[in-house]
Amino acid sequence: MKRITSYFLGFLFLTTTTQLKAQEEEFIWLDPYRDTDERIEALLGAMTLEEKASQLIDVSEGIPRLHIPTYNWWNEALHGVARNGRATVFPQAIGMAATFDKDLLQNIGTAIGAEARAKFLVAQEMDNRSRYAGLTFWSPNVNIFRDPRWGRGQETYGEDPYLSGQMGLHFVKGLQGNHEKYLQAAACAKHYAVHSGPEEDRHVFDAVPSMKDFRETYLPAFKTLVVDGDVEAVMGAYNRVFGEPACGSELLLDDILRKEWGFDGHVVSDCGAILDFYAHHKVYKDGAEATAAAIKAGTDLNCGKVYKESVVAAIDQGLITEKEVDERLTNLLRTRIKLGLLDPKEINPFNNVSSDTVGCHTHRRLAYEAALKSAVLLKNDNNALPLKKDIRTLYVVGPNANNSEVLLGNYFGMSGTMTNILEGIVSKVSLGTSINYKQGILLDRPNVNPIDWSTGEAASADACIAVVGISGLIEGEEGEAIASDAKGDRNNIKLPQNQIDYLKKIKSKSKNPLIVIITGGSPMNLMDIVDVADAILFAWYPGQEGGEAIADIVFGNESPSGKLPLTFPKSLDQLPAYDDYTMEGRTYRYMDVDPLYPFGYGLTYTQFDYSDIKFNKDKIKSKEDLVATITVTNKGTVEAEEVVQLYLSDYEVKFGAPNHSLKDFQRVRLAPGQSKEISFTIPKDKRIIFDEEGKEVNPKGKLTVSIGSASPMPRSKELGATLSAKSVTINK
Repeated sequence: MKRITSYFLGFLFLTTTTQLKAQEEEFIWLDPYRDTDERIEALLGAMTLEEKASQLIDVSEGIPRLHIPTYNWWNEALHGVARNGRATVFPQAIGMAATFDKDLLQNIGTAIGAEARAKFLVAQEMDNRSRYAGLTFWSPNVNIFRDPRWGRGQETYGEDPYLSGQMGLHFVKGLQGNHEKYLQAAACAKHYAVHSGPEEDRHVFDAVPSMKDFRETYLPAFKTLVVDGDVEAVMGAYNRVFGEPACGSELLLDDILRKEWGFDGHVVSDCGAILDFYAHHKVYKDGAEATAAAIKAGTDLNCGKVYKESVVAAIDQGLITEKEVDERLTNLLRTRIKLGLLDPKEINPFNNVSSDTVGCHTHRRLAYEAALKSAVLLKNDNNALPLKKDIRTLYVVGPNANNSEVLLGNYFGMSGTMTNILEGIVSKVSLGTSINYKQGILLDRPNVNPIDWSTGEAASADACIAVVGISGLIEGEEGEAIASDAKGDRNNIKLPQNQIDYLKKIKSKSKNPLIVIITGGSPMNLMDIVDVADAILFAWYPGQEGGEAIADIVFGNESPSGKLPLTFPKSLDQLPAYDDYTMEGRTYRYMDVDPLYPFGYGLTYTQFDYSDIKFNKDKIKSKEDLVATITVTNKGTVEAEEVVQLYLSDYEVKFGAPNHSLKDFQRVRLAPGQSKEISFTIPKDKRIIFDEEGKEVNPKGKLTVSIGSASPMPRSKELGATLSAKSVTINK
C-alpha cells in the first residue's frame, strides 16, 4: 500500500511539474527574460481576431484566459499629471516655453514621470484602471502656435520650430527616463501634423500648406522628438493634410514617420479622429473603410470604438489582412512591455518610487522655478517695478488676483498647496503696509451692479496692482472653454473691453504707479493699455506656485527673466486669415511689419551688455561647423538671468527664406559686474533651409549671425533689446 501511495504521489508531482512547465511555455509573453519579439509573437498567436480588435482601442479590455489585464491608454501630462487628482501643477506649456530652459524642462519631465509612476502603482493596488490612471501620456503638444486666435496654443511651446523641438525633446527625455529596458512613462508627440486651429473646423479642415512651409515649419519639432528623443508615441491629428485624414495618411505615417525618420514606437489617433473619416471628412463611406485606411497607413491605436467594431468586418470584406492587424498590435504590445505592464513589479526599477514623491518639496521648488523663469516683463517705465516691501499703501484689484483658476490653464492636475497671486503678494509685503483688495470687475463683461467703490480707492494708494487677463474659461479646446464664443478660440485678441475701461479709469484718477499683471496663454493686443500701465508683467497660467513666484518678482526678491516664445501683434490686421495655413506674414520668422512685442523679448531689473561676435573663421566651407563666441556682462546692480539667443538671417538664396531663425539659446546667471563668455556651435544641419519644393538647401554666400536678448527685428531694438550681429561667408 505504501508503494502504491508513493507511486501515486510521485506521479502527481511529475504531472503537476510538467503542467507548470507547459503553462510557462504557453504564457511566455509573461516571461520578462524572454526576447520581446518572441513574447509578442507568442501572444499574437494565442489571441483570437476579436481579442486583437479589443486591444487596438484606448480602452483595451482584459483577456483573463491569457492573463492580460485591462489597460486604458488615455492619460494626460501636459504640465503635470493631469485629470487624475493630486499632482504637482507646473506652469502651462506656453509658460514653460517662456523659460527657454532646456534643463529645467527635462527636470520637470522627470518629476512628472516619477509622480505618474507613483500614482499608477497606488491606482493598481486599488484596481483603478480607469482613464487617466495609466502610464501612456499624450503629451507634449509640439504643434506650431501660428495664430494667436487658437485656443489650444497655450498647450504648445510657441511659434518657433527650433524652440518647440528643444523644449519638447527635453520634456520627453525626462518623462521617459533613460533606462536601457524600461520606460518610466511613455510620451507622445501630438498632433501630427499641420494642426493649429480653427477649433471649430478641426474635424473637417483640409490643411494644404506649401511644401516649404510643411518642411520648414510644421514638421521640424516632430522630427526632433522622433529622431533625437526616441519618443514612444505620435498622435495623428483630426484634420486632413493634402486631402487625406492625418490618421490615414501614408505620406505622414509611413513615408515620413516610419521610413524617413525611423520611428519605431506606436501611433495613436486623436479621440474620434477615425470616426471623422466618414462622419465629417466624408472621404470614406463607413467604419470598415475608415479602419482599413487607418491601419494600412499606420495608426496602431484608435482612441474611440471604430476599430473594435470594424476590424473583423474590414478583414471579411478583404480591405485588410490579419497580418496587418498584427503589425499594428505589435507596436502597442511592445510599448506595454517597455512600461513593464506584463512583468513582475519588483524587477522594474521605476517601481521603486515612493508615493511621497507626489507633490514633494523638490517638485514644488521646480514648479516655483518654472513660474519664476516664465514670467515676462513687457514694460517697466521709470522702474515702476520692483515695488518696495515697505510701501505705505497698496491696493490690489482685478478678476484674476484672487482666482486660482488662472493658475491652471487646461489639461491640469490639482494640488492642495496652490498659491494665487493675491495670496503671494500679501505674503511678501511688510506687516506695516496698508494693503487692500477688491475684485472690482467681472472677468469679461460689465458689472451688473454699477456702483464702483474700487477705482477711487485704487487710485489713492501709493501703487495699484491690477491682475487682469483671461483664463481657461475663455480660451481652450473645443467644448472646454465655456465662456468662448468660438468653441475655444478667440476671434478678438484684446483684453476684454471691461478690463480696458477699468484700467483706464484707475489711471485717469492717479499719477501713482499702475502695475498690470496679465494672465493668459496666448498673444494679446495690448495697444489699449500699453500707455496706461506703468509696468506690464505677463504671467501666463503659472501653476500652483505662481503666486509665490509673481510676488517675488513684484517685490524684487528675484529679477524677471522670461522671454516671449511667440509674437504679440499690434492687431489682427497684421496677420493673414486664421484658416490660411501659409506662413507668409506669420510669426517673427516671416512678418514684414513691426509687432507690439517681438519673439524672444523680455525685460529684467538689470542691463546686460553684449560684446562683438567672434567667429572661429570668417569664411567656412558648407560642411564645416561655425563657432560664434560672445561675452555677456551684467552692467546693472542686480543679480539676474539672461537668455542669450542666436539667430540666423540674410540667406543668399533665390527663393523665400525666413527673415530670421532661432538656432540656439543658453541661460546664464550673472552677478552685478560679472561677465561670461558663451560659445555657440552652428553645424551644417542648423543652417539648412527649404526651397519651394520642400527640399533641403545648405545655403552658400553671406549669412548673418545675431546674438542678443530678443529676435533681431527692428521693433526689438526700438524697445531697447541688446543685439550683436556679424556676417560670415559660406563657400562650397
